[in-house]
Amino acid sequence: MASAARPIAPPLPAVQRYFEVSLYLLVSTGVLAIISTRKLDLLSTLVPAAALIYKGLRVHRGRGPEVSPRVATWLVLAYFLFFPLDIWVLSRALSEGAPNPPLYAALLSAIHLLLFATLVRLFSARTNRDYAFLAVLAVASMLASAILTVGTGFLVALAVFLVLSVSTFVSLEIRRSAVGAVSPPFEPGSPTAHRLNRALGLTSLLVAAGVLASGVVLFFLIPRFTTGYLSAISLQPNLLTGFSDNVVLGQIGEIKKNRAVVMRIAVDGNPARASDVHWRGIVLTNFDGKRWFTPERAELVLPPDDDGLYMLGSGPLPVGEFYPLHYTVLMEPIATSAVFIAPRPDTLHGRFGEGLSRPGGAPGRGYLLLDRTGSIFNPSHNNTQIRYEGTSRLPLIQASELRKAPDSYPDAIRETYLQLPPLDPRITKLAQDITAHSNTEFDKAAAILRYLDTHYGYTLDLSGPPMDDPLAYFLFVRRAGHCEYFASAMTVMLRAVGVPARYATGFHQGEYNDVGGDFIIRESDAHSWVEVYFPGADWITFDPTPPDSARSGGLLGRLGLYWDWFQFAWGEWVVNYDFSHQMTLGQNLQKSTRSWADGARDFYRRKQRGVMHRLLALDRKLEASRYFLPGILVLLLAVLFALRGGSMVRYAVARWSLRARRGGNLTASLAALEYTEMLRLLEKRGWTKSPSQTPLEFAAAIPAADLSAPVAQLTEMYQSARFGNHPAPIEQMSSLLRSIRDLLRSRKPAR
Repeated sequence: MASAARPIAPPLPAVQRYFEVSLYLLVSTGVLAIISTRKLDLLSTLVPAAALIYKGLRVHRGRGPEVSPRVATWLVLAYFLFFPLDIWVLSRALSEGAPNPPLYAALLSAIHLLLFATLVRLFSARTNRDYAFLAVLAVASMLASAILTVGTGFLVALAVFLVLSVSTFVSLEIRRSAVGAVSPPFEPGSPTAHRLNRALGLTSLLVAAGVLASGVVLFFLIPRFTTGYLSAISLQPNLLTGFSDNVVLGQIGEIKKNRAVVMRIAVDGNPARASDVHWRGIVLTNFDGKRWFTPERAELVLPPDDDGLYMLGSGPLPVGEFYPLHYTVLMEPIATSAVFIAPRPDTLHGRFGEGLSRPGGAPGRGYLLLDRTGSIFNPSHNNTQIRYEGTSRLPLIQASELRKAPDSYPDAIRETYLQLPPLDPRITKLAQDITAHSNTEFDKAAAILRYLDTHYGYTLDLSGPPMDDPLAYFLFVRRAGHCEYFASAMTVMLRAVGVPARYATGFHQGEYNDVGGDFIIRESDAHSWVEVYFPGADWITFDPTPPDSARSGGLLGRLGLYWDWFQFAWGEWVVNYDFSHQMTLGQNLQKSTRSWADGARDFYRRKQRGVMHRLLALDRKLEASRYFLPGILVLLLAVLFALRGGSMVRYAVARWSLRARRGGNLTASLAALEYTEMLRLLEKRGWTKSPSQTPLEFAAAIPAADLSAPVAQLTEMYQSARFGNHPAPIEQMSSLLRSIRDLLRSRKPAR
């Protein structure tokens, strides 16, 4: 007995099919926007992604809900029992290292609940109420992703989400309105269904584009405040690392393997002026043989002035031996409170320490901390993206001037910057041998720098067991290392021969992006160098580290520059957009409009002057030419012929024919010619034939008695020759015409 065939479900109507696909894509975009922030744990990333893939296959095959409403309700209730464990244990463990662990744990647990409820509702939705609630959960997912990240990827997700939102809600309304309709629903795959899908898709795209365009205009026009409701809250758990008050040898080597962007720096004027700038973060003074650190020190609280400007005042420089540099820094969240600046800073302008009270409880609009090494710190610890501007005076002191610097140092400099731990005797001897023939302190520094650059190689691979004396191992065994070892070796050897030096950390110049006009500073650009003290010239930078390998180029590298420019513009003009940006945008727009108007006016005037110059030159050339007057005559004749040439030729041919046939009979054409000539003669004397008059009526209307007879005779001959085919002698009609001409000449012109 054959088994009963399984009943096949009828296909869904086209509108229902379109709605289900659009809703699935809407929910997927919201969930994937959260996953793409990379702030979730591995389980919370993989499970929703797998569930979306499975549901997508089911939607593609046209399958219905997988979970009953009763089971879905019990699943959500069960998760509420699990929620306290998540918020207090699981999410708290995942938020280790975040600036605000309790807040970040609460956010993570709320997102876990949101994802769970979204997936359960996605697999159980049946009614319009379920679908509307699912769309609301998708919107909540986009809001959650906006809290977790403000990156450029969110912009792409938002644009897609807007298109799908319009598509979903429009199709939902069409689906609801179609209930109870008399006409049958469209079948999927039919031509009508295809046209409906195209119309809905195009409508969704155009509406979303209009919303985005309107939103962009409103975003840039609405007055902006300098802070937002959540500006003081940082939800970034994974800050970039690498700079602190102590650096262990080998630490930066791990950081330099990371290509994450740390800062983007734009400089005013020629970017080549900043091509070799060392962006200093922290200066370390003491060395214990394995690490650099700065002992506890008193920090100066630096408040801004009334304009929000921090006056740093790096000290005087000899006149004419520096050049000013103005730069703008957009710094990503980084696990240090250091503010990175160019050498010799004069001023800074930015939002530092906002929301914090100054030491002593005095309220203020923010402040900076400045230590005795000149390092600048942000009391807000750089937990969020920061934009600030700075001015510096980069020294241009010549080597000859530095050689004149005395070798007597203040006691505070000697006590701090000649400190050394017990060293391997070979290090001191090596320093003395290198500087044996150096007569000045500058020559000693130059000799050690040159020796390290020519005798040692650059590498990031320092694998192997830890050494008791890593500096001696670098100098006498490995003979290769990265910037930490080179800077440490030079600083220690300079101190060993009595030259004050200190260890500085920060970032090197990075990669210049000619698309956006800014320098891209990555973690891999983390750097250490040496600053040497010269009385009268202060601290001068020496970098003994050999250059790193060349950066990648080609098409992918070029595309990367365009993408980085887009990220910089996003961070600068969207994330950090405030009232000052509005003022700058308005000023730039005004300048651009004025410049465009001035340019258009200058272009018109230049073209006008050019045309006049060419016309005058042509006029002078024509006047000097012997062909000018004959050419003008020929031109006038040509114009005359073009305007009246046809009638003149016909008249001349007719007159010639008339004279050539004086002895014959009139033809219709010759009679018409003679009659036309009579009308012309009469018109010159004031008698004009009206178009409504017949030839005989016009002849009878001539009042002059002496003219009426010949005019009537010529008119009769004209009509007989033309219409009656009664030829007459040519000479007779010509004689009448001469008679009329003579009579008219003897008369005064008629009024």
